[in-house]
Amino acid sequence: ARRWLVLGGFTFQPSELAKFALVLFIAKSLVKRADQLKNFAYGYLPKLIVLGFFFVPILFQPDFGTAMIICAVTFTMLFVAGLRAKFLVYSVLAIVPFIVSAIMSAEYRTRRIIAFLDPWQDPSDTGFQVIQSFYAFGRGGILGTGIGASHQKLFYLPEAHTDFIFSVIGEELGFVGTLLIVLLFSVLIWRGFVIAYRAKDSFGTHVAIGLTLLLGFQACINMGVAVGLLPTKGLTLPLISMGGSSLIVLMLSIGVLLNISEQPVQH
Repeated sequence: ARRWLVLGGFTFQPSELAKFALVLFIAKSLVKRADQLKNFAYGYLPKLIVLGFFFVPILFQPDFGTAMIICAVTFTMLFVAGLRAKFLVYSVLAIVPFIVSAIMSAEYRTRRIIAFLDPWQDPSDTGFQVIQSFYAFGRGGILGTGIGASHQKLFYLPEAHTDFIFSVIGEELGFVGTLLIVLLFSVLIWRGFVIAYRAKDSFGTHVAIGLTLLLGFQACINMGVAVGLLPTKGLTLPLISMGGSSLIVLMLSIGVLLNISEQPVQH
């Protein structure tokens, strides 16, 4: 398993498209078997099997962050649709040992957890990214150093164009700029749920919920990592970080949301 595939001189990250495809499948399955959600064998197990087919290859790429996101989105979609809560609880309890094993079996994942708990314990290695991110936010202050005036992105902050772009925004635009980004994402997520509520049919509702969750979870995780609230993960900040595969799929998702919003209002 690999994160990137080379197609005709271009590189593409299939896990990005997999997230979109999985949302469509879960939404269609929820509509098709709406009357069987209380049944484990027919209403839940098929979705769980398909999730596994996506989860395992993505985990072995390795892309632990994306694997966790598709699980969170799938389980949330099922919960909102009315699946029995005990099915989800049992699934989470069954997955936890697998997740712990995946973390402990990979040294770099274990080091990330340790760095998350105390980045200053190893400031030149495992804690380096988070500490440099803190410096970026600290230099930015309230109003920032100005657009293009970040020092951290030029000399110290790794992955400043993708994983830690939020830190660069904090340095250049300050607290005001980061607050604006959070507010914009909040509005985007809120509008996504409004679209889901007003969708003309159940399929549109489930799709809108799933796509909004994908965007929202990814944005929250990226910003959470940048400010030290979550362990370091290789997830982009939607619509802001550099990355062709991510941007294409996100724009596709927003296009679908816009299409759903143009349909006649149901409620």
